[in-house]
Amino acid sequence: MLSIRRKISFIIVTVLVLVGCFFYLYDQVYLTTGNATEQQTVLVEKGDNALVVGERLAKGRVISGKYYLAYYLWKNNQLHSLVAGVYVFVPGMKIPEIARIITGGEVASTSIPITFPEGWTVKQMAARLSANGFDGDEFLSLANSPSQQLKDRYKFLAEIPAGKSLEGYLFPDTYYFAKDATAQDVIEKMLKNFSLKMDDALLTEISKQKKTLYEILTMASIVEGEVKTDEDRKIVAGLFWNRISAGMALGSDATLEYVLGTNDKQHSIAQTKIDSPYNTYLYKGLPPGPVSNPGLSAITAAIYPTNTQYNYFLSDPKTGKTIFAKTFAEHVANKAKYGL
Repeated sequence: MLSIRRKISFIIVTVLVLVGCFFYLYDQVYLTTGNATEQQTVLVEKGDNALVVGERLAKGRVISGKYYLAYYLWKNNQLHSLVAGVYVFVPGMKIPEIARIITGGEVASTSIPITFPEGWTVKQMAARLSANGFDGDEFLSLANSPSQQLKDRYKFLAEIPAGKSLEGYLFPDTYYFAKDATAQDVIEKMLKNFSLKMDDALLTEISKQKKTLYEILTMASIVEGEVKTDEDRKIVAGLFWNRISAGMALGSDATLEYVLGTNDKQHSIAQTKIDSPYNTYLYKGLPPGPVSNPGLSAITAAIYPTNTQYNYFLSDPKTGKTIFAKTFAEHVANKAKYGL
């Protein structure tokens, strides 16, 4: 009897250890990033195997360990798909994205680096592409009228209402584009990056909240335009969701900026009365769609907001610090104090 109990206990412990190992491996391969704080240049030489490349990446702190890269490549039948060349990696990249780069031959020596900051609109991205020799007009045309073929290829685009653009889905990041890259190539690379950033855990949480990805991106784009720190983004996201629940207008300057196409610190009463569905001073609820392309911090803030008793906020024009208030009277006093 005792022997049977020991065998059962041993089996249970073994199963728990194996399950723990599986989740740890999954976390390291699909969710964890390296500790690099600056972009790293890594050489992949002809004949290098996955462990050699993984070791170089680990030394540059691009990834947390060489074996995790090798495992990912093995699992996806890409162990022999490495392309020799010089690659540049920015901080925060996960192994699936890194693998895509080194197996796709996106080498820095024959590519043009372009950075799209968080909160940029499709129009701003198009202008930067044009300034770097790419077809910004075609990019803007494709982004404003995504084809059904593109929507079928990337299932997360299915929620985009008819007639709406890819605003919100073109992930802001530093990209390396081949000199002859077409507008279609550029958009697909950005959408692939978006799909990597929006992992299953985030999408599952959005579904649990009975929200759509399109709604989350719309809120995230507003939060992106309002405040700059991770903590403030979560507080403002919670504040805005509460306003929607209470039937209040969001009153967001970020949405008004989208209407005006300007970058003013504050707006006149006349500007807040401009008739546009994107003017959240006039119309309650979320605007018809995202007003920019938000980064991961703003997206996660929209998904995991901080619930507080704050109802109002403003930014100190001198320091940029966010000043919160619980009551309208307190908010009015803050505006007078900070000269707004």
